Amino acid sequence: MQALHTAATGMAAQELNVQVISNNIANLRTTGFKKQTAAFQDLIYEHVRRVGAQASDQGTILPVGVDIGGGVKTVGTPRSMTQGTLSQTGNDLDLAISGEGFFKILMPDGTYQYTRDGTFQMDNQGRVVTAQGNPVQPTITIPNNASGISVSEQGQVSVTLPGSSTSSIVGQIGVTRFINKAGLQPVGSNQFTETPSSGPPQDGTANGEGYGKITQGSLEQANVDVVSEMSDLIAAQRAYEMNAKVISAADQMMQSTTALFR
Repeated sequence: MQALHTAATGMAAQELNVQVISNNIANLRTTGFKKQTAAFQDLIYEHVRRVGAQASDQGTILPVGVDIGGGVKTVGTPRSMTQGTLSQTGNDLDLAISGEGFFKILMPDGTYQYTRDGTFQMDNQGRVVTAQGNPVQPTITIPNNASGISVSEQGQVSVTLPGSSTSSIVGQIGVTRFINKAGLQPVGSNQFTETPSSGPPQDGTANGEGYGKITQGSLEQANVDVVSEMSDLIAAQRAYEMNAKVISAADQMMQSTTALFR
């Protein structure tokens, strides 16, 4: 019976939907996390009677057809790149981007990755790096005798050196944007890589035209709405249960049909 296979596709789709929702909830407190949603499409139809076909020798046309659907398929898990709430931390190297853009990170293999997670620190060389020790681009080195680290909205990093009453600029943190930021490939550790879908990276200056500003002493929180996720989770669970009931009903109908012909 086709209903068994159709309902099975529905159960598989909702299982994936629950997995996506659970990942969103699990990353509720992950800095710079961007939530995902599951997108579905119906499968190919069996056209028992095609709409618009000739219905009689007199040339009458069928106003409606008989189309038997084959179920549902997952077409993607698009990521919402909306702005998350900024949370103040007071740490000098905690940075958040308000608006468009990503921090550019140099990886050990010479490639670049991009992140909204501005939880930066200094390594043993004084470089501004991520939690994994990868330097922020362009590379910025803080002198070991410096104090009073300041980062402007444009990403300009200044420090105060011994014997000086004025601050000195030691570098500029860049911001990178993409034409289609939802097309970036997530690779874990709060980072993304470019893809043909995202378009090439466009490096620029924070708070410039088309680029967000940098806020020092703050971090961007995940853009996950707990109430919305819980509502979606309940809806997915109900849809899964209904598909399971369809399978149970189809099985009982098959058993009844089999008994009639014994």
